[in-house]
Amino acid sequence: MNRVSSMLEAIGNTPLVQLRSVVPNEAADVYVKLEYYNPTGSYKDRMALSIVEEAEWRKDLVPGMTVVECTGGSTGTSLAFVCNAKGYRSLIVSSDAFAKEKLKAIRMFGADLQLIQSEGGKITPDLIPRMMKAAEELSAKPGHYWTRQFTNVDALKGYGIMGTEITEQLGSVPDFFVAAVGTAGMMGGVARALRKHGSVRVIGLEPASAPLLSAGQEGAHRIEGIGVGIVPPLLSSETFDEMRAIDESEAREMARRLVREEGILAGTSSGMNVAAAVALAKEIGPGKAVVTVACDSGYKYMAGDLFEV
Repeated sequence: MNRVSSMLEAIGNTPLVQLRSVVPNEAADVYVKLEYYNPTGSYKDRMALSIVEEAEWRKDLVPGMTVVECTGGSTGTSLAFVCNAKGYRSLIVSSDAFAKEKLKAIRMFGADLQLIQSEGGKITPDLIPRMMKAAEELSAKPGHYWTRQFTNVDALKGYGIMGTEITEQLGSVPDFFVAAVGTAGMMGGVARALRKHGSVRVIGLEPASAPLLSAGQEGAHRIEGIGVGIVPPLLSSETFDEMRAIDESEAREMARRLVREEGILAGTSSGMNVAAAVALAKEIGPGKAVVTVACDSGYKYMAGDLFEV
């Protein structure tokens, strides 16, 4: 294990694991980047560190200021963690639609939390815009800096490091990279880094009940962190080659299979990533490599029904 001088240096360098049990014979190899090895159990640690340090470098963020963001939970936890380590106050806008474990973690890392009421606990098309409006109003106060995760290109730098790690760990550029779309920062940052080293096809994912990006249709779902109800400003036609809609039931079943059959305890968006990656591996056959991401830890979803037995 590496020796580090602070928990911020523990971000990144996560394992890349080849799946064995959930991938059938005569399929391509499927690898999963285990991002729950990051300090808060989420790939969002990469983004939080990048956007805070880039803002510091520009002097948009200076000691004594408060960092503001709206989030489904993981970004808020990561920002609270990074801000705590750096001595900034953080103010997070979220909703009761998201996992209680995440909301509790935000508070535990020292952030102030403001909740926006959802409609029946679902992520509806208007929820994220309402959260963004609240964050905008809060950030208008003197001494407040809104990190704007949905538009902040500083996130691409942090996620680009993940792409470089994948290339180094695999020993080459994968044939395909598969990722569910939230802010699109992770998919864009990884894709850009991978394409510096070679050719890769990038497949974006969204919930089948809310296929805004693939079919232009709004809808509700319960997969946290993705399908945010808007076309993410960080998403461009150059970012991905194809967008696929995956049924939420497939994502949830794969999340349960991952822990039983592969020993990977991850959340619903991770289940969606792997379900799509396995389906793709069947399509393209042996001799190729598909890489995807386990976004966060399944421990963040124990209070819900994902792992009910």
